[in-house]
Amino acid sequence: MANNNEYIELPWTMNSSSGDDEAPKDPRTGGEDFTQQFTENDFEVTPPAQRVQFILGEDVDDGTHVSHPLFSEMGMLVKEGDEIEWKETARWIKFEEDVEEGGNRWSKPHVATLSLHSLFELRRLLVNGSVMLDMEAHNLEVMADLVCDHMVSAGTLPPGVKDKVKDALLRRHRHQHEIAKKSRLPIIRSLADMRNHSSSKKKKSNSKHSRPAQNLPSITEDMVKSPSNQSMARPGSATELSEQQHKGNTHFMRKIPPGAEASNILVGEVDFLERTLSCFVRLSQAVVLGDLTEVPVPTRFVFILLGPPGSQSNFHEIGRAMATLMSDEIFHEVAYRARKRDHLLSGVDEFLDAVTVLPPGEWDPTIRIEPPAAIPSQEVRKRPPELPKEEVDEEEEEARLREENGLSRTGRLFGGLINDIKRKAPWYISDYKDALSMQCVASWIFLYFACLSPIITFGGLLSEATGKHMAAMESLVSGFVCGMGYGFFSGQPLTILGSTGPVLVFESIIYEFCLKMGWEYMTFRFWIGMWVAGICIVLTAIDASALVCYITRFTEENFATLIAFIFIYKAIENVMVIGKNFPVNQGIYDCICTPPLGSNASVIDYAKYNWNYCESYNGTLVGKDCGKPPTENVFLMSVVLCTGTFIISTVLKDFKNALFFPSIVRQYISDFSVLIAIFAMSFFDYSLGVPTQKLEVPNELKPTLSTRGWLIPPFSEKNPWWSPIIAVFPALLGTILIFMDQQITAVIVNRKENKLKKGCGYHLDLFILSILIAICSLMGLPWFVAATVLSINHVNSLKLESECSAPGEKPQFLGVREQRVTHILIFLTIGGSVLLTPLLGHIPMPVLFGVFLYMGVASLKGLQFFDRILIMFMPAKYQPDYMFLRQVPIKRVHLFTIIQLACLIILWLIKSFSNTSILFPLMLVVMIGIRKALDLVFTRRELKILDDIMPEMTKRAAADDLHKLDAEVGLLARIFPWGRGSRGRVVTKPPGLDGGLAGEAVGPGPGLISCTTSNANEKEFEAQSSLLKK
Repeated sequence: MANNNEYIELPWTMNSSSGDDEAPKDPRTGGEDFTQQFTENDFEVTPPAQRVQFILGEDVDDGTHVSHPLFSEMGMLVKEGDEIEWKETARWIKFEEDVEEGGNRWSKPHVATLSLHSLFELRRLLVNGSVMLDMEAHNLEVMADLVCDHMVSAGTLPPGVKDKVKDALLRRHRHQHEIAKKSRLPIIRSLADMRNHSSSKKKKSNSKHSRPAQNLPSITEDMVKSPSNQSMARPGSATELSEQQHKGNTHFMRKIPPGAEASNILVGEVDFLERTLSCFVRLSQAVVLGDLTEVPVPTRFVFILLGPPGSQSNFHEIGRAMATLMSDEIFHEVAYRARKRDHLLSGVDEFLDAVTVLPPGEWDPTIRIEPPAAIPSQEVRKRPPELPKEEVDEEEEEARLREENGLSRTGRLFGGLINDIKRKAPWYISDYKDALSMQCVASWIFLYFACLSPIITFGGLLSEATGKHMAAMESLVSGFVCGMGYGFFSGQPLTILGSTGPVLVFESIIYEFCLKMGWEYMTFRFWIGMWVAGICIVLTAIDASALVCYITRFTEENFATLIAFIFIYKAIENVMVIGKNFPVNQGIYDCICTPPLGSNASVIDYAKYNWNYCESYNGTLVGKDCGKPPTENVFLMSVVLCTGTFIISTVLKDFKNALFFPSIVRQYISDFSVLIAIFAMSFFDYSLGVPTQKLEVPNELKPTLSTRGWLIPPFSEKNPWWSPIIAVFPALLGTILIFMDQQITAVIVNRKENKLKKGCGYHLDLFILSILIAICSLMGLPWFVAATVLSINHVNSLKLESECSAPGEKPQFLGVREQRVTHILIFLTIGGSVLLTPLLGHIPMPVLFGVFLYMGVASLKGLQFFDRILIMFMPAKYQPDYMFLRQVPIKRVHLFTIIQLACLIILWLIKSFSNTSILFPLMLVVMIGIRKALDLVFTRRELKILDDIMPEMTKRAAADDLHKLDAEVGLLARIFPWGRGSRGRVVTKPPGLDGGLAGEAVGPGPGLISCTTSNANEKEFEAQSSLLKK
């Protein structure tokens, strides 16, 4: 081991092809030039991972070596009857798909499982076979000539069989998507023979052709040549017919990433060879080689493997290994940047270091591994372990994050509001352009029904609580005014405004107080509203919204879970109320259908007709209950409607992940799931004719109480002159209520998990809300604040996922479609609901209760608190692999969950009793204090993991980095027979995928790399050990 002040004296340095390449610095050795300690002759001494990092770290001098997404296709040389051709057998974008011969179809995408033997054989072929980088070839025939010439000059191909090898390479390529009808095969062969005969004559007579005629191979009688070998060089040749015959798989083309290039693997056995031939070709410029590839993308890489008979199965596995390597993110970049054979071998060695092996006998080799839901990032394989960073001041880091989110105090009046306007103004036009999607239409209609029913229900309760001073009509108008104003001018239009329970309790207390004092309720409420608006504007001026940063996951998930439980409870409770009003066992229904006078029919003949159809048969209803329809089936029908709406909405929402129909159809069904459920169950109710409760919407635009108008007078003879002054005291309580409801919902909407890109607007939201409260107080309308469950469902309905995904790849969450149009349309339609009364009157209320139930259950999805509650009832072996379970003892997790659950129960009890429900907003403030007190019970690390809004994938990636570094430091103390693995173990599954299968347990392979701890200096040990300790 060298001392700290000396370099390890080794005799080589790395040189690029240009001769002026500078070796990158190794960050683990304090900026010392780690690569210059070696010479190129001893390149194998360096660990494969470091060699690959060196290759990928070099600057690309031109655009030819810039990597592109790759589509890999493997073809095998087969003979069917008298015809010999290349047949497509497998393809890769990210995962492997095989042609299932029995079913004549493509298999499901699956993780490729390789044998170590095939990987070692592939490495041996790259060592001993031909490698041709940056070949200048514009068609397949030129490429075949160059490959054959190179093999002959290298002594691997006998000159006598050169023409036969070229003929084999130029055979026709048949792809799985092509329908080859037997009746057309003779015609195709005849045309091909005529074309080849004609082309041969032209080649002999055309002196301008780039290659001499004597170098061209002879064409055998059963030859079916590829259309890619001639027509590109001579557009006027007869081969244009065959070019037109080959049609790319345009349907599969939409799965190919933009800018993709092709990698073709050609393997087969021929009877004229005595030894195996292999060649790895990289073209200098990607070109479309006719029918070589299934999809019309240019080919960049070609791997050729031909051998004597008896090696077909072995060649097939080697071809799969090559294609899997090309689909690997790291090796595929190495292949683009490689300047010589050793670079490709380094990529293979690094791949071998990063795969996982499973023992034979402990798995079934015939099974196919499903692609993982999420693929870990492979960036850690591209870069060396970094030096431990200096400890970051957590307070400074938190201050920086608060400033980015607009939650820092600016120190000037309305500074936060001004910053919010500056942050949101550049996005204002895009807030309308981004709404051009059918997803927004589905979200609009879904949220319209989701908002309409609570508004009308809330209006009925408000009518009872305020003596009809405000009712359903006032609620509709308030929804229109507040929704339009908030939609056009708010900082976060994804937040949906609505009526809340605490506001209803507050209104009832004020009304009872005015009734007791003999005051005019609407006038006193006007002054309370003005005080609330004024206080909110003051809070906006002093940047009080910065206090939102103290609302952590503990508080926000308690609040969100409570509101979700309320939706679920109220939906079930409303259905139970229907059961009380319309019991199943009602006794005897005294009404019978009798025949008309003068009819020969008996009473028994007409008794079979029920209440609905008696009059249509000219019968007469007789009995004391005939004035109303029978209602014994109303409750059961209501249960069916509510449950059916919930089930249909839930099932169809997840239909985008189903196995039926094209992806665009599945996406539309998922987006319109709730709308489909509402119309389906409404039609079901209409067809059966059961008199269930229907949605009642006011049909006239006028105040409910005839003694009031749309503008409230600020003064009244009944109210004393000092009543506007004392209105400030209830206004303070109302301000706390509105501030907490609004900001907690805003925090939930602005979670990092939602990947919002247009920024937050807490100060702007509060300012707009204060103006709307003032307008509603002047017009005598209910106050609307942010509704948690509605806002969560609005965000969920606008989530974006990746559209162009490779087969087998799960769609990735990209963010949320941030726009204003859905919010505006929702409340514009609510304002026009008075005109839609004839249509809305046919929607049963149980259907809307089912929508409530769906929204409550859907909003629980993704809440860590709810996940931890479920974990309490799971045995340890069935618990999901959540990140917090990896890092925090399960008993501490349960303790934290029990404390949070106790707080939830307290909030529920306070909300449930009218005498204490007004204290609900204050209890949310108490929740923040309880969370602060948990610092005395849990460590800072435990609280950061359990009470953090950082996305799960971010934390998981950080944990995987730490685990990898731990493995590397431990491996430096041991000597490996064939190299130091980036993951510390040998595997036969492509790296970066969850799960893998191996076929063989093998020892060190020939030609593999070995390294000892003498290659690492003490500074590397110290740096990595220090990082591990931290």
